[in-house]
Amino acid sequence: MQAQYHPQLVEARAQAHWETTRRFRAVENTDKPKYYCLSMFPYPSGKLHMGHVRNYTLGDVLARYHRMRGYNVLQPMGWDAFGLPAENAAMANGVPPARWTYDNIAYMKQQLKSLGFAIDWDRELATCRPEYYRWNQWLFLRMLEKGLVYKTTGIVNWDPVDQTVLANEQVIDGRGWRTGAPVEKREIPMYYMRITAYAEELLAGLDRLPGWPERVKTMQANWIGRSEGVRFAFPYTLPNGEKGLLWVFTTRADTLMGVTFCAVAAEHPLAAYAARNNPPLAAFIEECKRGSVMEADLATLEKKGMPTGLTVTHPLTGEAIPVWVANYVLMGYGEGAVMAVPGHDERDFHFAKKYGLPIKQVIEVPGETFSTDAWQPWYADKARGRCVNSGKYDGLPHEAAVEAIAADLKALGLGDKQVQWRLRDWGISRQRYWGCPIPIVHCEACGEVPVPDDQLPVVLPEDLVPDGTGNPLAKTPSFYECSCPRCGRKARRETDTMDTFVDSSWYFLRYCCPDNDRAMVDERVAHWMPVDQYIGGIEHAILHLLYSRFWTKVMRDLGLVSLDEPFTNLLTQGMVLNEIFYRKGEGGRITYYNPADVDVLTDEQGRRVGAVLRSDGKPVESGGIGTMSKSKNNGVDPQALIEKYGADTARLYMMFASPPEQTLVWSDSGVEGVYRFVRRLWKFAAEHEAAIRGAPERPSGELSGALKALRRDVHTHLKQANFDFQKFQFNTVVSAAMKMLNSLEAAPVEGSAEGKAILRESMGILLRLLAPIAPHVTHVLWEELGFPGDILDAPWPEADEAALATDEVALVIQVNGKLRGEVRVPAQADRATIEKLALESEPARKFVAGQPVKRVVVVPGRLVNIVV
Repeated sequence: MQAQYHPQLVEARAQAHWETTRRFRAVENTDKPKYYCLSMFPYPSGKLHMGHVRNYTLGDVLARYHRMRGYNVLQPMGWDAFGLPAENAAMANGVPPARWTYDNIAYMKQQLKSLGFAIDWDRELATCRPEYYRWNQWLFLRMLEKGLVYKTTGIVNWDPVDQTVLANEQVIDGRGWRTGAPVEKREIPMYYMRITAYAEELLAGLDRLPGWPERVKTMQANWIGRSEGVRFAFPYTLPNGEKGLLWVFTTRADTLMGVTFCAVAAEHPLAAYAARNNPPLAAFIEECKRGSVMEADLATLEKKGMPTGLTVTHPLTGEAIPVWVANYVLMGYGEGAVMAVPGHDERDFHFAKKYGLPIKQVIEVPGETFSTDAWQPWYADKARGRCVNSGKYDGLPHEAAVEAIAADLKALGLGDKQVQWRLRDWGISRQRYWGCPIPIVHCEACGEVPVPDDQLPVVLPEDLVPDGTGNPLAKTPSFYECSCPRCGRKARRETDTMDTFVDSSWYFLRYCCPDNDRAMVDERVAHWMPVDQYIGGIEHAILHLLYSRFWTKVMRDLGLVSLDEPFTNLLTQGMVLNEIFYRKGEGGRITYYNPADVDVLTDEQGRRVGAVLRSDGKPVESGGIGTMSKSKNNGVDPQALIEKYGADTARLYMMFASPPEQTLVWSDSGVEGVYRFVRRLWKFAAEHEAAIRGAPERPSGELSGALKALRRDVHTHLKQANFDFQKFQFNTVVSAAMKMLNSLEAAPVEGSAEGKAILRESMGILLRLLAPIAPHVTHVLWEELGFPGDILDAPWPEADEAALATDEVALVIQVNGKLRGEVRVPAQADRATIEKLALESEPARKFVAGQPVKRVVVVPGRLVNIVV
């Protein structure tokens, strides 16, 4: 074999072998236990970033490890290929999104292959392909038949210049992110999926997912948001004589006697009525409509309001309660109205203080003094609180007061106890081009007509180029002009497309049977599902995972699958971080510089004193450590890393630098250190090739002290590494492999037949231990050193308990409880022998110093304490 390590040659050889032997093709082999390992599929943005490399390396390590443990492994790959970034790139480059997307897929696929991932490429899919999104449309129609899809108006962010709906994150300071135009809240017709029908099951199911991080389950539970409370109404009579009921929901019905005003959303009918002859109120309502529709944004929003001049009637006291329009009330959540109790709700308290509204105390806590001067946390304490100033309810604790007030409201026909959910139905309509067409035809005579199954898929044209002036589909007669499937008259095809979360809500099922052109899924799903290990970022903890769980349950209820949950175990890997460097120019404009172009300066003691840009030698500022991103220009190009050091170094560094769940701080010196380890491994193998090739598989005779210690050391590290593999602590697995190599380099292994046998056994263990993480170099070394067959087929190494046995143990020596050293004693020594050896040890002689010994305390296997 070659004396030096050349990663390009090694990796080309290994990858050619895997390609020609189709090593990673998955089959429905029932003779082995199955292991479905899946990493969240990427958006084909153009190039892999280090977050991708870490994510897919984690999955590949687990897939290869389980393959070597005797599992039938499925590890597929595909592309989350629809979405707005492709439209933006198309506008910037003047090319159709399809061309940009397919070019990126080809490039990124080659990058993934260069990293040696054990992927079954026969199962590759792209969500923008008609053969995939056909089944989005098919299931949409089945859900429509079952009432799980419906159409109604919904409030959205509308950019009047681009003529499109914007996601909440595309609204910046009330303006469209691209046009800068003031964003409007508009009510437009949209299709919704009735995810709320599964709210109870989605929440309860979290308790049956022990393999999920508690943090993720808590995030989902909070998003679903089950609340037990009371829904009730404030009656009202408008100046025109019209009567009505203002409905609200509250979890604090015990504070009902403290209501001093009600607040409604800008879109509420009462707000619209009040604004008809009130121009300032109408202007304020328009201002509110330009605000965010995200509930999370309301927490930091400056609370504003205006009185409507209308009142409603308190359902229990008959008191007139003023109605305000408030910017913190959303029409899309709850009833679009809230009862305000400033004395016991912090948001209401600050609003009331700002506008001079009354604040009433109706809850007291023993030992506390109520004041309207400033908010105190105990005002909202329902655990210790008792009703006061509440008439017949005085003295009641929270639960008893809620029960009594709910009963009285029910007797009046004005309310009752109710469970409500924070979760809202999923609006899937998007006024965008690059997405799955919604299979509906609009006919003047027949209304909205589903596209028949035999006319699916409704194919998205791939040659359009968005120009930023609305949805190109709505301006393409060849797409929207059609005949009504029901009456044959001239009709118009729906031009909205589906939310891209639809595409990612079931792709893991399609991987099981991607070649079936007659059905969405087939019996192979029962073989592979559920996914045994799912890997992805914490940013997908709520929506993607929640929608996937919902979609799976819908398919179950439609008889397509038999499982309740799609993912048995979930790993959310940490982000990859790197230092940020920048300069601030005139006018405050910031320019970011890649760390690879910066030299860090140190003083004589090696302490950091600054940094300069390599090209001009001028100083740059450090912005600290942050997530690798294009905007901060602090990313590391994976391709450049692979070309310089090889894929195995990239993979090893990603696994070695930190545990999977923690963030990984990039270090060039760390990469160099890992590269040196791989070269040392190759060099050691090359130097001992002949001895390893000609040696028996393992030693058979009695071993000398040094060889016995070497074998014990190797098997001790192996035992720990196997434990760490089970815990996904791959950083310590790599560390164990490094320690094994250190031990081998330091030991005299070629002087005897037994030494050569231990050398062969140890190298076989080391290569197999590293094979899931550094598959190329271990594959080639396995062959070069004459080990039988393919390393992927070799049995996984297990520690030999006999090798772990030790002749001696080290015990701590204490004198009067203070640590003074250690002594080595025979492993099987009795108490008397241990005492004798301890007293004769150098630490004991030095610190006892001839003093009389009162007693000796022996803790077997741990320490000896000499009391003088």
